[in-house]
Amino acid sequence: MDNPVEEIKKRLDIIEYIGSFISLKKAGRNFKAICPFHSEKTPSFVISPERQIWHCFGACGEGGDVIKFLMKWENITFIEALRELAQKTGITLKKISFEDKVWKKRERYFNMNLFAVEFFEYLLNKTKFGEKGMAYLKNRDIKPATIKKFQLGYAPSSWDSLRLFLKKKKFEEKEVYENGLLVKSERGSYYDRFRGRLMFPIKDSRDYVIGFSGRSLDEKDKQAKYINTPETPIYHKRETLFGINLAKETIKKEKNVYIVEGEFDVISPYQNGFINFVAVKGTALTNEQLMLLKRYTDKITLALDADIAGEESTRRGIEEAEKLDLEVRIVKLPIGKDPDEAVRTDLQAFKKAISRPIPIYDFLIKVAQKKYSEDTSFDKKKIGEEVIPFIERITNPIVRSHYVKKISSILGVSEVSIETIMSRIRRKRKQLVSFKPSFQPKSKEEREVIIERYLLSYIFQEEDPSIAAGKIFSIISWDNFLLPSHQKVAKFFLDNNGQKRFDLNRFVAKLSPELRQIFDELYLFSSSEHNLSSENISKLAIEIKRYYLKREIKKILAEKEESEKRKNELLSLSNNLKEIEKKLIS
Repeated sequence: MDNPVEEIKKRLDIIEYIGSFISLKKAGRNFKAICPFHSEKTPSFVISPERQIWHCFGACGEGGDVIKFLMKWENITFIEALRELAQKTGITLKKISFEDKVWKKRERYFNMNLFAVEFFEYLLNKTKFGEKGMAYLKNRDIKPATIKKFQLGYAPSSWDSLRLFLKKKKFEEKEVYENGLLVKSERGSYYDRFRGRLMFPIKDSRDYVIGFSGRSLDEKDKQAKYINTPETPIYHKRETLFGINLAKETIKKEKNVYIVEGEFDVISPYQNGFINFVAVKGTALTNEQLMLLKRYTDKITLALDADIAGEESTRRGIEEAEKLDLEVRIVKLPIGKDPDEAVRTDLQAFKKAISRPIPIYDFLIKVAQKKYSEDTSFDKKKIGEEVIPFIERITNPIVRSHYVKKISSILGVSEVSIETIMSRIRRKRKQLVSFKPSFQPKSKEEREVIIERYLLSYIFQEEDPSIAAGKIFSIISWDNFLLPSHQKVAKFFLDNNGQKRFDLNRFVAKLSPELRQIFDELYLFSSSEHNLSSENISKLAIEIKRYYLKREIKKILAEKEESEKRKNELLSLSNNLKEIEKKLIS
């Protein structure tokens, strides 16, 4: 096949494909959504079914076709996305005309990790070295089928067993080290990172093994109980959730995910039929992990450890989740310090607890009371500072009133005092918002460019672009635009719009490659949410005319030589400017 990229785009409808990942809403000729690649509340992600392209007009500013979407969604290279979509559409990739070095490296590291999984699995299941690991798993009630499902393994108490094994598989020490499986000594020699540990392969949502977590089986071991793969080209702790590969479909189906802290807190529930559990990697829930989960659900349930550290992690998780507009609930474990222990101690009580999560506000009050337990004015002030900002954000007046009463009773102050503090918080937030509007140009030049983009986009979004263009270009001409690229697109349209019926794809095909890229972003712009959308099109064109006239006047004034011709030009421009400004005011 000569051009597999174009063939994929023909066979795969972009609306249907992206719509299988995120929720889309019709917006004129296009579709809009909350951008899945950055945190936002107003939809700025626009997709064109005609052009088979998407663009985000928000913070990330990304855009492209279905291949670029999958690259961004899965954080993969072009060749990985191409292969996946080719397989999905039944296209055979006979020969790829370029070398993707990034993918080759990633593919090699994925394969290296697969060999490591096989190595650790074999040692756990087939050798005397793994007997200690098997005994430990049996003691924790982990069944053989579960061990196989999670591909658990054992790393022997050896300095170089994995290093030598991977060397036989033709992997260089340097790359094994870069992939996090070896440690480099001060003398420059390499040795195995994981030794004498139960091994948990860590997989991404696409089922690739990206790293490992190793648990010490020796309680007297002075090293950390858990050792994880460090940051590598394929493993990034902040973006990783243990168990996501097994849980993602159930998360989508149940529209909820339970977030826990450790590997066994995923494994024990899974073994008992609770599939939508994932574990954070690291000490706290991160924005990146929540963005990953937001792809599958808008509801999260935190079931973190029932200790002070777990409570603090839960509190931080609530704060991060609120930024992404996620609905948050909390599981109060009936027994045990974590979900693993709770499942093994009393399964029925665990089932009951996860089916009846408590409101986040009760949890936050409880945590604050534990932290500031003394009955002093200082501690009461601290409790108020931690809890009241959350209560102020409650939209339901009945629920808010309930918690106002509750916190006022705990603090021993009037409800009016709590309402006064909440009013201050609201006032402060409004002041901050007033300095940071959602779509405010930083300069006149930036506003001019935004209006130009909007006008050009408006033309091409209309059913009959000729009518829209007639309205705009009766006020301005193509060379009134500030940006040369905008001038070129406008002129090209005016020069090539003699056909009876405008054909968008035929028009784009005639554009030069550099103009085509600019056009794709311009085309989607008017479908994005911004403050210009409600303004009159004619007035926007008049405003562009004003900018143009001011520029021309400035040019003449900057010239040193004076002539009658220049004076007449200046007078004509000034008169035109006065007329234009009158129209803007009216």
